[in-house]
Amino acid sequence: MTPPRAVTFVVPEGVDDPARVSGGNVFDLRVREGLAALGWKVPLVTATGEAAASALRTVEDGGLVLIDGLVAAHASEAVAVEAKRLRIVVLAHMDSTAFPDADAGAVEGERRAFAAAARIVATSAWTARRLTESGTVGEDAVVVAPPGAEEASAAEGTPEGTSFLCIGVVAPHKGQDVLVDALAQLDAGAGWTCTIAGALDVDPAFALAVERRIDAAGIAGQVLLAGVLSGPSLDDAYHRADLVVAPSRVESYGMVVADALRRGIPVVASDVGGIPEATRTTSAATLVPPGDPAALADVLRSWMTDPDLRSRLTATARRDRLRVPGWNETAAHVAAALEEAR
Repeated sequence: MTPPRAVTFVVPEGVDDPARVSGGNVFDLRVREGLAALGWKVPLVTATGEAAASALRTVEDGGLVLIDGLVAAHASEAVAVEAKRLRIVVLAHMDSTAFPDADAGAVEGERRAFAAAARIVATSAWTARRLTESGTVGEDAVVVAPPGAEEASAAEGTPEGTSFLCIGVVAPHKGQDVLVDALAQLDAGAGWTCTIAGALDVDPAFALAVERRIDAAGIAGQVLLAGVLSGPSLDDAYHRADLVVAPSRVESYGMVVADALRRGIPVVASDVGGIPEATRTTSAATLVPPGDPAALADVLRSWMTDPDLRSRLTATARRDRLRVPGWNETAAHVAAALEEAR
């Protein structure tokens, strides 16, 4: 009789905390659900640092482990040691060297943990290329498993077509300051609104700077810093959105982009990292250079002033929305990597 497929999944603490929503946490939870649906037993261990190291030591010899890359980087010594007796697969949401201000210790920990793993699951082809081109891992060790999009109905939007939505932790790499600078160049009397949804406590100084930028530009009445939205509140925000804006400076894939397109909402996003991969299913996405408020403002202004453009992009997004892959495909890619490591 074939033994059941089982993998111990080590993820960050707070992975299911609605106040700490992140793309990585959503990815981990959806992958666990998908693996379970495929018949895998997936005990979940939430731990960081020494607790993660202890968790690895409790897994029986020869056991299969899937570990979030963030956890692995902070427990890299344990990963390197335990990889000699366990079959460890690391889930790489990001290559930390893509961040200009990345902590050197975290980068080294990531490199060491990734190098010790039997397989790496990268969340985009862009991330996979960075890891292989840097020599951190070999090409044959990497499996790409792009994030899926949430199942959702088509968004309704607004009659005016002037409701913008930006979702992501409020932090420099997400580029909300770029978005505010672009919005400041628009005609404030044109009736547009923009909701910026995301955690404000990860980088409080940056969040405060964004708020002050909004006030200084005189657009506080049109820009809402909504904080974290989840569940029905997030669904409502998407449902009212006419255009989703993702002004990131760094992005491994762009789950928000995929979720918006799955809902039939056109997107304007930075041409950076894995975002072009997230937009490959449709022509309803417009890409602009990262960190360029003028270029972003030009696209937003065209959206505001050209109803034919709005209609065309919206129709295209709604036509193509079911082409966006779901989480079942992501889980299948992860399962393939686990099978290779078994």
